[in-house]
Amino acid sequence: MPIEYPLARSTRLPIEVLISPFVSFARMEAASGILLLTCSVVALVWSNSPWAQSYHAFWHAPVSIGFGQFKLTETRLEWVNDGLMPVFFFLVGLEIKREVLIGELSSFQQAAFPLLSALGGAILPALIYVLVVGGSAPRGWAIPMATDIAFVIGVLAILGNRVPVSLKVFVTALAIADDLLAVLVIALFYTNQIHLINLAFGFAALGLCLVANLLGVRKPVIFAILGLLVWYGVLKSGVHATVAGVLLAFTIPTRTYVDRDFFLKYSRRLIDRFEIAPQNSPQAHSAIREMAAQLELVESPLQRIEHFLHPWVSFTILPLFAFANLGVPILGYAAAAARHPVSLGVALGLFVGKPIGVWLFARMSAKFHLAAVPPDLSWSALFGAAWLCGIGFTMSLFIATLAFGDGPLLDMAKMGVLVGSLASAICASLFLMRQTEFKMMALS
Repeated sequence: MPIEYPLARSTRLPIEVLISPFVSFARMEAASGILLLTCSVVALVWSNSPWAQSYHAFWHAPVSIGFGQFKLTETRLEWVNDGLMPVFFFLVGLEIKREVLIGELSSFQQAAFPLLSALGGAILPALIYVLVVGGSAPRGWAIPMATDIAFVIGVLAILGNRVPVSLKVFVTALAIADDLLAVLVIALFYTNQIHLINLAFGFAALGLCLVANLLGVRKPVIFAILGLLVWYGVLKSGVHATVAGVLLAFTIPTRTYVDRDFFLKYSRRLIDRFEIAPQNSPQAHSAIREMAAQLELVESPLQRIEHFLHPWVSFTILPLFAFANLGVPILGYAAAAARHPVSLGVALGLFVGKPIGVWLFARMSAKFHLAAVPPDLSWSALFGAAWLCGIGFTMSLFIATLAFGDGPLLDMAKMGVLVGSLASAICASLFLMRQTEFKMMALS
């Protein structure tokens, strides 16, 4: 039940005070998915309109940032992919670290089920792509491996109570594990020539982040400055800059500046000071400021940075990425894409390989007692959730840009991502709704 707090002038405002982190996360991801879809539609309409040339001219215009030797010149599209997407992967790294320490991946039994399921959802789509494509475009094998968590959570939010919370938590954990696999694939298979001096510079800056962590530095601004140096070194080394974002995330402190017992004792003293102080007096305001400072000190830098970045990534970076990368001339490529091995391989990998791979490895992990299955999960509902994981979209598009650069193969891959993701979303939603109807009929 919401609690009503009394406000000035007898105004009352209902406030939900016990919202779980997962519910808050799911609400934000659902809203982000809607914005992401809107930007995608705008990009598709613009790139297929009579003004399509202006779309491509805008994103391929060069922009310079910096000064002297540290001046970087890239197109707007490259700034989005090389400059903003590392921030997204930094947030992914923070989420992975949090889940490993205190979340769904914090113990072997908890982690094994989504991790093994994610592994199956990576292997089978890649195999299907390779079988369909053969030797014509092998670099795209990782495109159908990915899952777009924003869209998946958005669809689950639309389905509402038809999907149990445990299934939503499983899908979220699987998507985070899926992101971890994607990062490893990018680092190992989509790095071409490596410049060792620049890479050493980036790792030296990363080492400074670790030293700052060990010395007890808890100011996010220090890690932001060092993070820019890590990003610059890794970007210039030839390794994709998104790897820098994930590596940097693992150096962010999880320990707080003050311990829990001290915070509780000192906060009680501040509350007592506030209680006896006259209303709106300097003493009352001083106690409030002290409490705000203590709240900041007791929150770990990882939590503060993640909380700060999540809205920016969800509502700015990912929509911008979709807007910049989804300009596919559908009208001109639809006929070719229906027969092209790249688009077919990507679409089949997402639509067929992803759900079967996730579901099959989940069943195997349960059969051989490699993982603990949540007791209230039905295998039919889990297959529907696995089908939702075929919504690759953002991550699949990103890997496609790394695999094919700019050209017709990239457009074919984008068409495959669109078709496979859309088909997965529609069929999975209908499947889950049908499962709920059968359950309701059985209960009645």
